[in-house]
Amino acid sequence: MSKQITLSRRGFLGATAATAAAAVTPVRLFAAAKPNSKVNGVQIGVINYSYHGQGQSAEQVLSYLLENGLSSVELMRNAINPFIKTPSIGGSVDPANNDKWLAAAEDKDIMAKCAELRKMYADAGVTIHTTKFDDIGDGKLTDGQNEYYFKVTKALGAKAITREVDKSGNISKRIGDMADKHKIYVAFHNHEQIDAKTYDDPKILSNQYLSINLDIGHYTAANSDCVVEIVEKYNKRITSLHIKDRKTKADGGANMPFGEGGTPIVDVLKLMRKNKYTFPADIELEYKPPEGSNTIKEVTKCADYCKKALA
Repeated sequence: MSKQITLSRRGFLGATAATAAAAVTPVRLFAAAKPNSKVNGVQIGVINYSYHGQGQSAEQVLSYLLENGLSSVELMRNAINPFIKTPSIGGSVDPANNDKWLAAAEDKDIMAKCAELRKMYADAGVTIHTTKFDDIGDGKLTDGQNEYYFKVTKALGAKAITREVDKSGNISKRIGDMADKHKIYVAFHNHEQIDAKTYDDPKILSNQYLSINLDIGHYTAANSDCVVEIVEKYNKRITSLHIKDRKTKADGGANMPFGEGGTPIVDVLKLMRKNKYTFPADIELEYKPPEGSNTIKEVTKCADYCKKALA
């Protein structure tokens, strides 16, 4: 999130929970042709946060993806949990809660709902490549809840879970071995708190399955060096990018429509094409849609901008 949009991701999750739980309008789940947003080897996708202001049920998000012509998604808990019927247990470190979460991680009905969700998206031509459980590894969570996140992510066919980077290394220490055990990446997302040397610290990427979810717009707004070099430097530890256009640090860092800020989106995408990087580039729309538009329409514009850059 940036200065321009004050609703936090966790606030966004809470604000959309009721809408996500009930699809109040019918959605079109299947297009005439399945989408394919891999352009010259580069996978363009989206995080469903981009659809802020819209309903967030798993079915609704899928309909937006099809409308945008996008074939991959980083799916957040606000779309996942209502669909798979994640139980309301609580996150406090309590042995009873831990046992409940461990039981949920083995619950056949929940795993069946994960399989159903994965199939619904796959049948429509969309891959859930990453989930976002942004409190994974937090001190207040039981190991059982962390285990639940890994099990759900694996059942959805995703390869990674994203959360905010913790430069102290405490999250890495707690969650690294679990990530290695499950062979599911925990990918660290950045806002404006990282620089060119942050991920050189061995205590952050201490395990094989700890990785980077690099937000190129936030990086550009916080640093004077070029984010293209950061993508190239850490390409072997990146599991996905967040693509947004923010003005440079010198120009104030505001979120802008694609092509109007200072983030070198085109150069990053061309680097990915040239070097055959396989991690997805996910649109994260944060600027305010203009009058008469909405976030769904704006994601289409962003996707078209990225596709044109790779044509």
